[in-house]
Amino acid sequence: MSTAIVWFHRDLRLADHPALHRAAKEHTHVVPVYVSAPHEEAPWAPGAASRWWLHWSLVALDESLIARGSRLIVRAGDSLTVLRALVRDTGASAVYWNRRYEPAIVARDRMIEEALCVDGTQVNHCASTLLVEPSTLCKADGTPYQVFTPFWRAIRRREPPRAPLAAPKLRGPSRWPEHQPVDTLRLRPRVRWDVGLENAWQPGEARAHARLQRFCENGLADYPHGRDFPGLDGISRLSPHLHFGELSPSQIWHAVGAATSRGAASEDAAESYLRQLGWREFAHYTLHHWPHTPVAPLQAKFSRYPWRQDYGELLRDWQRGRTGYPMVDAGMRELWTTGWMHNRARMLTASFLVKNCRIPWLEGARWFWDTLVDANLANNTLGWQWTAGCGTDAAPYFRIFSPVRQGEQFDGDGAYVRRWVPELAPIPNRALHKPWGSAASSKTNYPAPRVDFAASRTEALAGWQEIRAADQTTAEND
Repeated sequence: MSTAIVWFHRDLRLADHPALHRAAKEHTHVVPVYVSAPHEEAPWAPGAASRWWLHWSLVALDESLIARGSRLIVRAGDSLTVLRALVRDTGASAVYWNRRYEPAIVARDRMIEEALCVDGTQVNHCASTLLVEPSTLCKADGTPYQVFTPFWRAIRRREPPRAPLAAPKLRGPSRWPEHQPVDTLRLRPRVRWDVGLENAWQPGEARAHARLQRFCENGLADYPHGRDFPGLDGISRLSPHLHFGELSPSQIWHAVGAATSRGAASEDAAESYLRQLGWREFAHYTLHHWPHTPVAPLQAKFSRYPWRQDYGELLRDWQRGRTGYPMVDAGMRELWTTGWMHNRARMLTASFLVKNCRIPWLEGARWFWDTLVDANLANNTLGWQWTAGCGTDAAPYFRIFSPVRQGEQFDGDGAYVRRWVPELAPIPNRALHKPWGSAASSKTNYPAPRVDFAASRTEALAGWQEIRAADQTTAEND
């Protein structure tokens, strides 16, 4: 009777878990394990909001395992040391895990695989996080895609993702190894700033599936329209569940397909939503092929951009939602309260920081990393470089979003701004997104604009012209 260890990473579910499925099929006993080793993810160890989610997701996973006659063995420390100790304590002959794609984790897992194999322990790692392995897709000339649309077309030409796997039956060892309670990992904050997160979210596999089902039944049909309006409940809000692996992309894909088949949504609505999974795939694909991008622009010329100097106070105003632009401030306050932000607000707040405040995009990426419950290194990097115009498939640099125009177009009734910037509630709709100077705004403590939009746009474009001029000079000299 053989024993296998299943090393959980960010795949905190039982259904559609290839590593767990294989281990249960090929071995008599299965020992589920989670190792807390944030130092191994440096310089991108989980931020504060992610740690909060991780705590409750681990608790939910352990409860699900206990209900099936198993349990989650939690340890903290060096991953290889912990795994070797558990192999010794349980007599396991194999270790299984699902692959991750962050550069530091790829290097760590390769080292652990080599060390365990030298020990004589069998290692099996499976594809689970993505629809397509990044190394298996390239253009006709053998180079990686740098534009999303042809990348997505290439995925759509492939066979659909396999059907999701059912949660396997599990049989634990006769004697369980020692473990530590999740609380001992100290993932939750000591100062209770997380009340807003608790009110907004319910981590765990069961809750993820319930949210997916509600969206497919009630939100998918109107998704192409509803997704643009932050004040509406028009999106799935599945990103943190997907990030922590409480859902797999394959499960989402097939749930959307089933909803379409039974007439709950049109093919066009389904395609609009599935493209968002495609962007997630593209983000991981980009990170795989350009692993330096979390800390440096993919387009190296942008390293010469003339950023603002001494921007500390302006950065803090942006972080606190005190810029004087209601749509920007609403997004930043939503983020601080709930650990999440609507995608249109993410795009707008990022554009404002980089192109109107001229603050380096890495400052924004670090803030999102610490405050988002769905802080995914691939998505965070792609989003910020796309907005800054310095990455692959980047928007033209001269595309600078107006907070006023965005507010008038996508929050015309003011529902979003009034929820997150309540001091502006008395302002009439016609002045809500440019409240400065209105009679009602003089009675609030809402700040005046921290930067002049028109002037800051001109300054941002001047910086872009400096880069272009330097590029042309370099090309002429070459």
